[in-house]
Amino acid sequence: MNEPAARQAYRFAVQGGSLADPVALRKEVQTIEALGYDEFYTSDHVGRPGSDGRSGGMFVVEPFSPLIVAAGATERLRLGPLVLNCELYNPGLLARHVATVDRLTGGRLILGMGTGYAAAELAAIGMPIRPPGPRVTRFGEVLHILRGLLDDGSLAHAGEHESIDMHDLGVEPHQARVPFLIGGNGPRVVRLAGRYADIFQFTGLTHGEGGTPSAGGFALDDLIHRSRLLSETAGARDGEIERSALVQVTGVGADAPSVEDLVERFRLDADVIADCPFILCGSVEQIVDKIETTREKLGITHYVVRDPEGFAPVMEVLR
Repeated sequence: MNEPAARQAYRFAVQGGSLADPVALRKEVQTIEALGYDEFYTSDHVGRPGSDGRSGGMFVVEPFSPLIVAAGATERLRLGPLVLNCELYNPGLLARHVATVDRLTGGRLILGMGTGYAAAELAAIGMPIRPPGPRVTRFGEVLHILRGLLDDGSLAHAGEHESIDMHDLGVEPHQARVPFLIGGNGPRVVRLAGRYADIFQFTGLTHGEGGTPSAGGFALDDLIHRSRLLSETAGARDGEIERSALVQVTGVGADAPSVEDLVERFRLDADVIADCPFILCGSVEQIVDKIETTREKLGITHYVVRDPEGFAPVMEVLR
């Protein structure tokens, strides 16, 4: 891990909210901005019920439209999908969509992307999911196409999964470079992040039959291995890649779940829960200490949470 990454300031973001209710969403993102968060994210699933205790609409609403509503209600929040299921998108059309949304949000878009994993979601809309190997290969092609079209407006590419010969995208993004956030856990995805990511998000999630996610990659040793792999692949640009964690559970003070409850929920040993960056529970002081220790070991300075008001006291200490 290069020194510039080690000196990166902490940044905090929120995922989710009342994404299908524009009145409620405007109020929520204004609160998020007032609390001092840096970014706001949607998600990208088809027909998935909510897993955070709120409406399932957090997960099933189209991911870009709420960002335009959020941009109109705020002044500085960066905005993005976290993360797009790239299996669902034609990369040329996606580039056009991204450039348009970046213009409509005043250049505040961060493009979060992943390979997709849920076979049932694609089956529900009549799309067979590729096996993991071809899916990651295609993901690399999509990243290449998007980077070329968004940066230069034109690209010719003939790949194993995607081909494009576009001489003029027709719309330029507001930003000179739309930042890419790449989330994932597999070694090939980490290597792609080393080439293309502005932000790499550790998820720690592994996927079983049909893409069912589990906490199989939460162990600190596994994350350290992926951090080193990211650095090795990135080479000279390692210090330019911000490291991020998608936090699955936060609980501050009296709201913190017990270790026993977390062990049962995630089916992990207590020491794994104590060390991983995806579970931030305890007193403000305990969570701050964990975040600072994680920074030393993994270089993570960017956290995405789902309880903005509950987590705000931790964020205030780290500012």
